[in-house]
Amino acid sequence: MQTLEQIKARLEAGVPGAQIQIVPNAGPANQPSLLIDAGHALPAARLLRDDAEYRFDYASNVTGVDWPAKVTKEKIKIKRVVAGLEKEVEETVEKNSPAYLEAVYHLYSMARKEGPLVLRLRTENRADKVTLPSLTPIWRSCEFQEREVFDLFGIVFEGHPDLRRILMWDGFVDHPMRKDYVAPTQEVAA
Repeated sequence: MQTLEQIKARLEAGVPGAQIQIVPNAGPANQPSLLIDAGHALPAARLLRDDAEYRFDYASNVTGVDWPAKVTKEKIKIKRVVAGLEKEVEETVEKNSPAYLEAVYHLYSMARKEGPLVLRLRTENRADKVTLPSLTPIWRSCEFQEREVFDLFGIVFEGHPDLRRILMWDGFVDHPMRKDYVAPTQEVAA
């Protein structure tokens, strides 16, 4: 299988205007992934499936991830004039990371016996801009799994052939896999 850098370069050449990043994974699997902007996800997926160099013909799983907003502190070194002398001092800077939801796809080439290639799609936020394109038209195996991500995380997959709840009942109003989910209290009969 080609490196992620090579796949990224091929996608950028084959899908003009696509914004693609390599996302490192510091976890035990150490499996980096490709983050593709939602506006170019369908043509990028089509290229990965149809291009003879790749032929990623099978999406084995789709999952959701909830990334709440967070503030991280980072130490940086800057030059300052202290007592008339220029010195390098260390300061702590806060960085704000906005909240968003992600859909993560694991792709394999059964024809070439290669994979997985991990793709990520991100929503704009986790409140009201939670729409991503469905990749079910590219890989039929995504259908039930995108429904599960919709049900449990609240990502709305535009273009999905049958987007409705699959695990929770129709009247359920929340998304139980979100990190801020609070289960309703239950009264116990005495």
